[in-house]
This record gives sequence, C-alpha cells and structure tokens, in this order.
Amino acid sequence: MAQFSVNAQRFDPYKNFKFRVKWDGKYVAGVSKVGALKRTTEVVSHRDGGDPSSQRHSPGATKYEAITLERGVTHDKEFEQWANKVWNYGSGLGAEVSLKDFRKDIIIELMNEAGQVAIAYKVFRCWVSEFTAMPELDANANAVAIQSIQLQNEGWERDYDVSEPTEPSFLEPS
Repeated sequence: MAQFSVNAQRFDPYKNFKFRVKWDGKYVAGVSKVGALKRTTEVVSHRDGGDPSSQRHSPGATKYEAITLERGVTHDKEFEQWANKVWNYGSGLGAEVSLKDFRKDIIIELMNEAGQVAIAYKVFRCWVSEFTAMPELDANANAVAIQSIQLQNEGWERDYDVSEPTEPSFLEPS
C-alpha cells in the first residue's frame, strides 16, 4: 500500500540553508556549514571455479566519511573544548586525551522554510580529528573569520520519529 505524504501539495525539495546541529542536549551556536553525510560500501568481487568468466559482487566493509562543521569565530568555546578532549597540549603525561568522553553523538536537523524540523539524522560516536581554531588572516580581505572541526564518526541514521511537518498556511481575509 502506498504511503502518502502529510504534505501532498509540497513539490519543492528542502533548501540546504536552514539547519541546526545539536550535541550534549543543546544546539551549537553559529554553525554556518555542515559537510555531507556520505557512506561508501566496498565491493567484494568473487567467482566460483565452475562459473563462466564473469564475477559476482557482494557488499564488504562500510566506511562513513568525516563531517566538517564550520562557523564564525566567536567567544563560544564548544569547538575548542571538544577538540581539546582528543589532544590537549601541555596537559601532562597521561592526561593528553579525555578517553572517557571525547566521543559524542550529534543530531543534524534540516528545516523547512518556516523553521519546522523536517528531517533529522543522528550521527554516532563522533570525535574531532581536525580543528582549525583560527583561519588565515588577511588585512585586504572583507570576510568572516571561520573556524572548523572535522568529525570522524561510526555511522549515522535518519531519525524516523521526525515526521513531515504540517506546513503553515496564511488565511485569506474575508
């Protein structure tokens, strides 16, 4: 049986500019760019000795690509504090890595034009593998200073509890 959309009139795809990122139960301020969620499954080729000259293919190991988060440099310390859990320079021998809590699950929410959450993904066991605290500075440029973190992860899945929202409609005056 076909499953119909709550929003049967919506033909437009969601835009990529309305989103939020959440970890530790709170939204992270100022995230302006989120890299793609991408996974690749290796192909294992095999052939039986009595088979014709063609190969068969089956799935092998799956790899989840790192996700980059970018935002403008502010006084907010969330990126830096998480990055320091993986490697904290000068913390002393045996205390460089916070093994207990350097991994976090995050949530990425995509919203419709009205700001309603339309799609959400849970990303599991993330940790910061690359941190750009301060970008290249240029006195001749006219741009926002951007910092970034690159998150390694062990997979993601769509949160199917997030259903398509009923989009608002303006009433016509009578």
